[in-house]
Amino acid sequence: MKDKAIMLGWIIGLLLLISVLWIVTQPIQSRHLLRTVNNVLANNDDSRRVSAHIQPKAGNTNIFGYWYSLKGSQDKMFVFGAFSDGILIPLGAFVSHDCVVKEIIPLSAHAAQVFDFFPKSVLDIYAARIEEAAHDVTAALTQAVNR
Repeated sequence: MKDKAIMLGWIIGLLLLISVLWIVTQPIQSRHLLRTVNNVLANNDDSRRVSAHIQPKAGNTNIFGYWYSLKGSQDKMFVFGAFSDGILIPLGAFVSHDCVVKEIIPLSAHAAQVFDFFPKSVLDIYAARIEEAAHDVTAALTQAVNR
């Protein structure tokens, strides 16, 4: 019984340590992702660039990913991962200022290869969830501005 308690303590301790590291490194992750997304856009001859990470309030978004504002526009970009044949592929969704997903693009060479075979119905589900989350993000940003 004592060995099981020690093992459980180690597992809980490791999970807590991983959680703390994940939370503490969020700004570094978002900054690195910003640079990477801009590099991908530049390599694809896309004139759009992300400019700043948007940090929504905790609990307001219902999909995992990062929100960014676009340079020279009121639009936003949502960077997220989707599974294709068991492999996580990075995707980016351009969201208009009225919270409508205009375009979803692949953000890696592998994602570009499998994106054409990605089911449209799955992309539509992601788009609907992103639009729902965009309403929450926009409302949170409006509240922050009005304060």
